[in-house]
Amino acid sequence: MTIRSVLIANRGEIAVRIIKAAKALGIRTVQVHSAADADMLAVRLADEAIDIGSPAPKKSYLNIEAVIAAAKASGVDAVHPGYGFLSENGDFADAVEAAGMIFIGPSGDAIRMLGDKVAARQVAAKAGVPTVPGSDGRVAGLDEARALAATTGFPVMIKAAAGGGGRGIRIVADITELEQQFPLASAEALAAFGDGGLYMEKVITRARHVEVQIFGDGQNFVHFFERECSLQRRRQKVWEEAPAFLLPATVRERLCGSAVALAREVGYRGAGTVEYLYDDETGDFYFIEVNTRIQVEHPVTEMITGFDLVQEMFKVAGGTALSVSQGDIRASGHAIECRINAEDPFKAFQPSPGTITKLSVPEGEGIRFDTMLYEGYTIPPFYDSLLGKLIVHAETRDACLAKLGLALQALAIEGVPTTVPLHLALARDARVANGLFHTRFLEHWLDNDFAALAGRTQEVA
Repeated sequence: MTIRSVLIANRGEIAVRIIKAAKALGIRTVQVHSAADADMLAVRLADEAIDIGSPAPKKSYLNIEAVIAAAKASGVDAVHPGYGFLSENGDFADAVEAAGMIFIGPSGDAIRMLGDKVAARQVAAKAGVPTVPGSDGRVAGLDEARALAATTGFPVMIKAAAGGGGRGIRIVADITELEQQFPLASAEALAAFGDGGLYMEKVITRARHVEVQIFGDGQNFVHFFERECSLQRRRQKVWEEAPAFLLPATVRERLCGSAVALAREVGYRGAGTVEYLYDDETGDFYFIEVNTRIQVEHPVTEMITGFDLVQEMFKVAGGTALSVSQGDIRASGHAIECRINAEDPFKAFQPSPGTITKLSVPEGEGIRFDTMLYEGYTIPPFYDSLLGKLIVHAETRDACLAKLGLALQALAIEGVPTTVPLHLALARDARVANGLFHTRFLEHWLDNDFAALAGRTQEVA
């Protein structure tokens, strides 16, 4: 390996995860942090820490010049972007390489191409991956949008071409809504992403969200099977599983094969995820997008395959060929991940920064808690509310759900409200146990079932 030291250009639980993977490989770690994060766990674990600015992300974690300056000053060989912040910024990847360091991820060109949702759809179609019926490229204007909707039928989804993370999306049910929302969506996209371009897709009702973990070294490409992420609130994932429950073996083979074909089409390097909508009534699946980074939910894949994906990122970025071929990768058992946020699910998921007064983590075979927490840590109010991820693994999904319920009961985080009660209620729900959910299930469930299952009154947003 050519990587002997790495700068982690991120914060929170993913920074801790990267540091642990790096240390396991004997790699020196340098952690950047904002002024608000001087006491975070990643700073304590890293070999060196560098303050890169004030709490506002634009002045610290999104400040390319500050991150590159810190990397140069510390003399690292490589930069790992984690997820979020600059992880899918092609210009950042280019800046790291231009400074003589290794960017642990795909090239800037690949990030830009796959990050543009329209270009990614075109790549997917070229690779033979099914795409949702919709525009072949950016929609030129409202007249074209009307004509397209007449062809696909309503409802349709207007999406920002340069968007991501569930932002910049609007669903319209008829021509009147389309005419109202199209210009608003363009203005919103321009403000959020600096690009007002839009494209449109037919809405697949009652769809499931299934994604495939891909890996490549530029010449060899594999998948690590799929995950299901259908339980979402406001298009943000809440609960993830691997493998996808009730997915027929024939569909799994075609789904994962299509993801590898897409990776091969672009000569992909590093870890990535190809996301799909799956219609379990017809057995059809449709490409959504590619995430050119490690995902929040990668631990469920690690639990069922036994591979450390973050360590593999280091190895591939360092010039080593993939350590495995497709035949070496086997899925065993079932894994579920719950995202534990500093939010109060009984008060419309109000963010709840504060000080952790007690932390007790469940232990045992098949139980993992990836976190940024320690007792006495004060959660700053400036960033994402994710505190950690509780992951459990068992031989069957039923056994996994039972283990998850016990692990959630044993997880004690005191000092701030968290979303643990939400996950306990989901683990008890019969429809969740039977896999009877889709991407719109959770919000209806929160309005109608959560409070009763949790045994408390819920305030409405």
